[in-house]
Amino acid sequence: MAPLGIFSREKKESLNKGLEMTKESVFKKLSRAVIGKSRVDDEVLDNLEEVLISSDVGVDTTLKIIERIEERVARDKFLNTSELNIILKEEIAELLEENNTGIVFDFSKISEQKPYVIMVVGVNGVGKTTTIAKLAYQFKNAGKSVLLGAADTFRAAAVDQLGIWAERAGVEMVRQKQGSDPASVAYDTLSSAKSRNMDVVIVDTAGRLHNKASLMRELSKIKMVMKKVIPDAPHEVLLILDGSTGQNAFEQARQFTLATEVNAIALTKLDGTAKGGVVIGISDQFKIPVKYIGIGEKLDDIQVFNKAEFVDSLFS
Repeated sequence: MAPLGIFSREKKESLNKGLEMTKESVFKKLSRAVIGKSRVDDEVLDNLEEVLISSDVGVDTTLKIIERIEERVARDKFLNTSELNIILKEEIAELLEENNTGIVFDFSKISEQKPYVIMVVGVNGVGKTTTIAKLAYQFKNAGKSVLLGAADTFRAAAVDQLGIWAERAGVEMVRQKQGSDPASVAYDTLSSAKSRNMDVVIVDTAGRLHNKASLMRELSKIKMVMKKVIPDAPHEVLLILDGSTGQNAFEQARQFTLATEVNAIALTKLDGTAKGGVVIGISDQFKIPVKYIGIGEKLDDIQVFNKAEFVDSLFS
């Protein structure tokens, strides 16, 4: 199996297929935006703005893209509408590149720190449990030893669900009874991983939509307890967002980035939605790397987010 950071032909085909609904939606809207027009004028740009916003790119990012295209129109004087797809692709790719949120990542080459600790945050229903399992599976296939921590102890069946996925992924899990202190589970997980010299720890956390203050307290407590075992843990605070929820994903990103120091994002369920444009907006607006994208239900259906390949697949 090729490392996930290396973009194989199979992964490209999988990405193309996963973005089919978004691509179809965008191109249909683009076709309507330029109908009867031979050149890119103010009306076409207004229509394009509507296309991008309705594709969940987000208002702020859409305005940046439109401004860039307006500059090209002013510079080149005449732009044919047949070139709009190419222009849009180029400007989006350049915008994402300028944000410097790309990650060159390979599951076989993680931090020299052992264990490498990932704390996973996000609301219930976004694909948190399955994403944890997919990541564990990829690390395991890259030759790493992995331990999961079931610290979402308040939601009924959350621990059992993670246990089922851990078994499918072929990795071990630390658990306590339902209602246990999540920080206690995190402490036990890191202690076990450290004593056994394991490579990767992935700790699930509660997915309730708290108010910001209580969410901050809970996540801060978990992080504080982790540091008692491994001083620089967690190395990664990974926010899971459901790409199919569009603007709700933006709001969740706002709340969680205020509540804790998120340094990576995974966007899930992109294969079942026409709202894949949310990846562009989230990547641009939060200046936090979109590190992974989920494009299916199987354990293999996760990819390291490659900006260039994503934009290429969206406009190919």
